[in-house]
Amino acid sequence: MTASTRPAGLPDMLGAAVYLVDERGMITQVNAHAERLLGRCAAELVGQDAHELLHRDRHGQPLTRAQCRMSESFLARRAQVGCDWFERGDGSLVELSWLVAPCAPASDRAETIVVFAETDRAPEGADLPGEVAPALSELERLALLAETTTQLTSTLDSDEALRRLVRLVVPRIADWAVVDLITEADEVERAIVVHYEDGEFVAREDLQGPMPPVPEESPMPLSRALRGAASTLVTPRTYQGAPDSGIAIEQRRLFEATGMGSAAIAPIRGLRDVLGALTLGRSEHREPLTAADLSLLEDITRRTGLALDNARLYQRQRKIAETMQRHLLPQLPTVPGLQMAARYVPAPDESQVGGDWYDAFTIADGTTALVIGDVVGHDLDAAAGMAQVRNMLRAHAWTHHEPPSAIVRLLDSSIAHLTSVPMATLVFATVRQTGDGTWRLAWTNAGHPPPLLVTHDGRARYLTEGHGLLMSTGLAPPRPDASLVLPARSTLVLYTDGLVESRDRPIDDGLDQLRKHAASLAHRPLAAFTDLLLARARPAAGRNDDDIAILTLRTPDIDTADLRAGTL
Repeated sequence: MTASTRPAGLPDMLGAAVYLVDERGMITQVNAHAERLLGRCAAELVGQDAHELLHRDRHGQPLTRAQCRMSESFLARRAQVGCDWFERGDGSLVELSWLVAPCAPASDRAETIVVFAETDRAPEGADLPGEVAPALSELERLALLAETTTQLTSTLDSDEALRRLVRLVVPRIADWAVVDLITEADEVERAIVVHYEDGEFVAREDLQGPMPPVPEESPMPLSRALRGAASTLVTPRTYQGAPDSGIAIEQRRLFEATGMGSAAIAPIRGLRDVLGALTLGRSEHREPLTAADLSLLEDITRRTGLALDNARLYQRQRKIAETMQRHLLPQLPTVPGLQMAARYVPAPDESQVGGDWYDAFTIADGTTALVIGDVVGHDLDAAAGMAQVRNMLRAHAWTHHEPPSAIVRLLDSSIAHLTSVPMATLVFATVRQTGDGTWRLAWTNAGHPPPLLVTHDGRARYLTEGHGLLMSTGLAPPRPDASLVLPARSTLVLYTDGLVESRDRPIDDGLDQLRKHAASLAHRPLAAFTDLLLARARPAAGRNDDDIAILTLRTPDIDTADLRAGTL
């Protein structure tokens, strides 16, 4: 289009490109400089949506209107300056400095003038003094805070929460992220020092590790943040004076090693305590962080503190449950003539704590009692319920010299009246030596996977007799007993469902696999048998979220029944 056919009204004598947009953001006029700079003639520009046609990110991807500061200025009709990427007519990108201002032409239409010129940009990768780091718009701030809340509260792993935090703020706000944590032992640990470089997150492990203690009176920014006192904007000059503490020395080292030109430090506060501090830093060639950035950082650290508090509380609860569970799992008794082994494996998912347990003890008449059980649930309540059921069963077995079914009936009644256990399964068995030197097993099963008996020559079968309803149903079902003489050198396997059940296979398939593996290991010493069976029959990682308990017993050879037993 020639100058005579171009819409009139925009001067070409300016040394800058100019176009007008209306209240909808549509281009209404352009000058010759704009045509040359954008590589498009007026006919290709006038009547087009300026945002959709021209505005891009540094990678050439379209921007949403919420991300585009120029579009925001159009709609708000306010003056603003900036520097952004535009797409030329040939598809190439050009970075332009721009000024947007409302104007009132003779037509009285609400139009906005855009004046722009090519930036004097150094080659890619060069340090750019005074390079503008675009501030986030209010909408972008709100979106970032919402994403922070969603990302951090969707995990109960504190390490994962911190990894997500770093990826939320770097490089969106800063080039560097540093996380200092106060441990439960009241020590300071520099947990994360991460830099965004060439499109990748690079961890500076040489700058991570234990830190000096927090000084009580130091006015230096990190010390104040770790005491929960204040958020601060800092520069390398902040730590150039004589250091007043070991933390100040480490901070000077941090600035020297990273080349940060500005930083913002804010405390990470939990509900009751200060959990640490987050430092965001920008390289020297970027525009320094501002008070607006510090305010955003404070909003982010508040959310971080709540997420870390929840994660630490949950991990503390899990640790208590696991510790209680392990302490309640007994030392196996020494029974002349018998070998016993037991293993317990917590759930692979750290958010799960189960109610699985095993037990073995000698009761008043000299009989050996064996138990494998599972209280429904995966939390501290399940572990506590397991402890109650275990102790009540021991008491009933010790005081009542009756068959296993009678003991389990008493236990079921006690659970219903004395505990809040919602549901439980178990196998309760007794083993005693007969006059002819053999070992007789008697058992009852309350809704639990059946025991597995493996002979020394590799024949394996499930003991499905004596099976009854699980416990704590509120019913009083009949509970059958079953018994048999255990073959010499045979192995009895009691286990919980985590060993045979997974999300992607039926329990029958798991039982079949367990039987085959147990048969193939029949000749192994009992400790090796138990470890290998656990390793081979257990569902693959990621397919099972349950804990596992396993209890094995092996009878002696008839000719060597008087040998001393071992607990493995």
